[in-house]
Amino acid sequence: MGGSANGSGNEYDYEHGSSGVNGNGKGNGNVDGDGHGRGDVPRAMKMQGALMLECQRHLFSLPDDVHYLNCAYMSPLLRSVEEAGIAGIRRKRVPSEIAPADFFTDRDRVRALFARLINAPDASRVALVPAVSYGLAVVARNTRLEKGQNIVVVEEQFPSNVYVWARLCREAGGELRTVRRPEGRGAGAAWTERVLEAMDEATALVAMPHVHWTDGTRFDLLRIGARARELGAALVIDGTQSVGALPFDVQAIQPDALVCAAYKWLLAPYGTGVAWYGPRYDGGVPLEETWIAREGSEDFRALVHYRDAYQPGAVRYDAGESSNFILVPMLVAALEQVLAWTPDAIQAYCAALTRGLLDEAAALGFGVEEEAWRAAHLFGLRMPAGVDLTRAQALLAERRISVSLRGSAMRVSPHVYNDERDIDALRTALRVIVGAP
Repeated sequence: MGGSANGSGNEYDYEHGSSGVNGNGKGNGNVDGDGHGRGDVPRAMKMQGALMLECQRHLFSLPDDVHYLNCAYMSPLLRSVEEAGIAGIRRKRVPSEIAPADFFTDRDRVRALFARLINAPDASRVALVPAVSYGLAVVARNTRLEKGQNIVVVEEQFPSNVYVWARLCREAGGELRTVRRPEGRGAGAAWTERVLEAMDEATALVAMPHVHWTDGTRFDLLRIGARARELGAALVIDGTQSVGALPFDVQAIQPDALVCAAYKWLLAPYGTGVAWYGPRYDGGVPLEETWIAREGSEDFRALVHYRDAYQPGAVRYDAGESSNFILVPMLVAALEQVLAWTPDAIQAYCAALTRGLLDEAAALGFGVEEEAWRAAHLFGLRMPAGVDLTRAQALLAERRISVSLRGSAMRVSPHVYNDERDIDALRTALRVIVGAP
């Protein structure tokens, strides 16, 4: 990574470095106030002795000739989420029908649904944020970094989870340690080892993803979290590319903060996000002083009586106007559907769908991470030597195959709206890209 963007700019290059289905598959959101579903079982099929989802494309509006294998870029809208947004727009026609209680109801529902998704017992620890950068700025504002301490990040992680720490290190005289990606087979396991080795008694905070956004490499957050607790360091996770499609358990991992943009694997609109803050950030200073975060804000008549006390939990960290009557109902509908499918079932579906693709890609010379260290919903195919990336990109676009090129990797990110036709289209394209018969 470049010099001015990462504090002291040091890079560490060490030498060694359940598949249950519940809820409803129709996306009609039968989830009560505590986040528990009571709908029908989704369309499913038996596969290798386990209950597996069938393709859920009927719940989306994707054209038949588009092979959208790019949820890591942006998810398509569920029909139910689109309908919730349209209903929200229409609701604004008659503002008198929006009662004071409505400013709180859907926000609290988001908290309950997201808490259930990440196995968090206290929904009040969930805040509504517009972006990962906002949620991480809250952490940075409430993190005291002493001169000489360090913050650990991994190479090429998403910029929003780097710039904020680079600034904090510059201002405090700290060191930003960038843990480099290992090369060759077994890189996933070695990368976790390198992160553990980069952490020491001077580490104040570790900021990283659950899976890497460029190629889906998985990190062992259980081990990294345990080491962080031994050192008294904060563990801050960007869950944007995992939460919603890959199980995440805050009680097991015990991060100090988890921040997620919702427009990818949470299937919500752009500009929505959620964050969970642990006890380390209790009683912190928010980025904004919003009226709705204050104790007693439910009583609109009493808002003229200013109060110093905040609402309980992480509500103080909500962004201003987080009651958005269009976006928040869309977020609710999206979370309801994700919970209806379950991340376990999404992983199982994507793994079964892409197993043959990954085997063939490896045989064609594409670099593929070991199964234990990659996610099923997001993985990278490292290009063989000599492949013309510009030509490859043009060929994929011509065939209406949507994937992403990130560095030297073709990032493939399927979801439950994909089927064998999408995978077959990509397999054929890979053969053409490498010149195979």
